[in-house]
Amino acid sequence: MATLTADVQRIKILGDVNEIPVIASDIIYEGAAVGIVIATGHARPLTNVDKFAGFAESKCDNASGAAEAKNVRVVSKGTVQLALSGAVITDVNQPVYATDDNVFVFTPVGGVFIGMTKRYVKSGYMEVDFDAILGVDPWAGWIAEALGAATLTLDLEDTGKAIFCTVDAVITLAATAVGGIYRLVCMGPYSTVQVSADPVAGDLIIAPNSSGADNKDYVNTKATAQRGDFIELAHDSANGPVVTNRRGTWLKES
Repeated sequence: MATLTADVQRIKILGDVNEIPVIASDIIYEGAAVGIVIATGHARPLTNVDKFAGFAESKCDNASGAAEAKNVRVVSKGTVQLALSGAVITDVNQPVYATDDNVFVFTPVGGVFIGMTKRYVKSGYMEVDFDAILGVDPWAGWIAEALGAATLTLDLEDTGKAIFCTVDAVITLAATAVGGIYRLVCMGPYSTVQVSADPVAGDLIIAPNSSGADNKDYVNTKATAQRGDFIELAHDSANGPVVTNRRGTWLKES
C-alpha cells in the first residue's frame, strides 16, 4: 500500500466534521488520512511529520489552486475500518499509527497517532476509534525505535527511548553507573515474541514481588505476551535498574 491516487470509500461511523484549508497544488482523496502541516496549518494527504486531522469525507482537488483556495471536509472523530498490517483478533485496544495517508501500523516508529483499535473485523482489518482533537498517543514523549534483531545493548544515548521488539530479543541494559530510563516493548501478536531485559554481570533488576539476583534477566513470558506489553526501567539504585512501570507478565529468569 502507498499514498492514495484515487478515492477510497472507507467503512466508518460518522462523527464530528471539520473543514480545513488545503495546501497549494495537491489533491486529497476521499478516505485519505488528512494531516495538518505544523508550520502553516494547511491540510494535505498525511505525512509522518504532520498532525492528524481526521479522514477526508470527500475528494478535494486543489491541484491547480493556491494555498487556501479550497477546504477539505474531514471527519475528525468517529470510527473507521482500516487495513492494519499484522492485525489479529487479540489486537483490540491497541494504538494505531499512520505512516502516510493510506498506510496504518501498530508501531509508532515513523508514524502519526491515529487512534485505538475497537473491534476485530478479519485478519489484517480492524475498526479504529479516532479523535483528532482529544486523542492521546500512549507512547507520547518517548523516542520510538524498532528492533527486529535478536540482541541489543543499550547505552547512555538510549535514555528516553521506547524499544519496540518485533522478534524474540534479549536486550542488555546499560550498567547502573551509566544511568538512563527506557522502555522495552513487545510488538508481536499474542504469544509470538519474548522480550528479555538482561542486566550486566554486577547488576540485578529491582521489580515488584521479585527477589532479584545479579545478572538474571527479567522476561516477558512468551506464552502470555501481548502486543503492547512493556517494562520501564530507571537507574535509580546502586544495585541495578528499577522497574518503574510495566504491563503484562514479567518474571525473573530462573
